[in-house]
Amino acid sequence: MTNSKKIFSIIVPVYQNELNLDDTLRKLIGLQASLPAYDLELVFVDDGSTDRSYDILQKAHEGQKDKIVIVKLARNFGQNAAIYAGLRFARGDCAGIISADLQDPYELLIEMIKRWERGSKLVIAERAQREDKRLAAIWSRFYWHMVRRYAGKDFPVGGFDFCLIDRQVIAELNRINEKNSNIFVLMFSLGFQHEILLATRKKRLAGKSEWTLSKKIKLFIDTFIAFSYLPIRTITVLGLVISILSFFLAIGLIINRLIKGTAYPGWTSTVLIIVFFGGLVLMSLGIIGEYLGRILEENRKRPNYVVEKVLGPDNPDHDHLS
Repeated sequence: MTNSKKIFSIIVPVYQNELNLDDTLRKLIGLQASLPAYDLELVFVDDGSTDRSYDILQKAHEGQKDKIVIVKLARNFGQNAAIYAGLRFARGDCAGIISADLQDPYELLIEMIKRWERGSKLVIAERAQREDKRLAAIWSRFYWHMVRRYAGKDFPVGGFDFCLIDRQVIAELNRINEKNSNIFVLMFSLGFQHEILLATRKKRLAGKSEWTLSKKIKLFIDTFIAFSYLPIRTITVLGLVISILSFFLAIGLIINRLIKGTAYPGWTSTVLIIVFFGGLVLMSLGIIGEYLGRILEENRKRPNYVVEKVLGPDNPDHDHLS
């Protein structure tokens, strides 16, 4: 790569994408023709794939060593960690982030570059429409609605995980390197000047999505614990409401005892109350435990990801432990 041109990096987290990668490589490399003023750098992060994903990437690297960087992680650390790994090794003046299945319109990266050149530090491809399965679309709308309402003020209504960020944003994200979070909510929360483009998420044409229900639930929990005090405040409000109700119930029992001389009969109601409060206590302890567990994990200083191998140009940041 020459020093006279700016570098545009595209970070692609890869996990079990062997059926998509040949097409993805061809399309992303093809962007170079539309960006003559830039040197294109494709940073593929193999997030512990057990299929042929790494072999396909390795073969592509052999033919395009000036354009393709491969970061192989020691195991599957998750999408957030894979993107962080890509950001660390990306050399670009700006960097696009896109999924390996290219369900997002990769051609939009050209327009994103133009918006970045005009001064935007973060260019977002907001999902205006989705061609996914109905259940996935419903979950996505619910998740991003909750993010916008409770975790990120003015967050794009349709959410996003396809974007372009400036080198300054990359530096801040590398400095933070937060675990158990959502990197897209985090980059938006930094407050850099941003611009929004509307995009349609296409239907997946090949391969099976590894975005399982358990991963979706984990992301939901991680997001709201990382960016909102709603869970812990819910406990406070419930405790206050139940205390008030218990006070009035106690007053009622005392009055009934004084007037009628008997207490309320019935073991069933007593058992139901005990079960209800027992469940509430366990739920409250669980929420508190989620916060404490994340504090413990951050204090342990364990790496967000471990790099097993890097194929690419010499770079002083190509550590084996990040």
